[in-house]
Amino acid sequence: MSIDWTALGQVTAVSVGVTVAVVVVFALGVLGLARCEGAREDGGSTSTLGVAQAGLCFLACAAVVAYGIYLIVPQFH
Repeated sequence: MSIDWTALGQVTAVSVGVTVAVVVVFALGVLGLARCEGAREDGGSTSTLGVAQAGLCFLACAAVVAYGIYLIVPQFH
């Protein structure tokens, strides 16, 4: 049995790339939550931009995870 090393390398590269991208987007969501807390501690109301940033980032992460589960579980096809 021969292994197609090119395909294995491509799968590895895509997996690492997507993982890094999801972690960065999640970190931006946490940054948005920190922005909300910072605004609240400064005596102001919550930062609308921070809430929107966190919501969009967490929604994007959830969508990527849901798509990954869809691709892995054959009953969803």
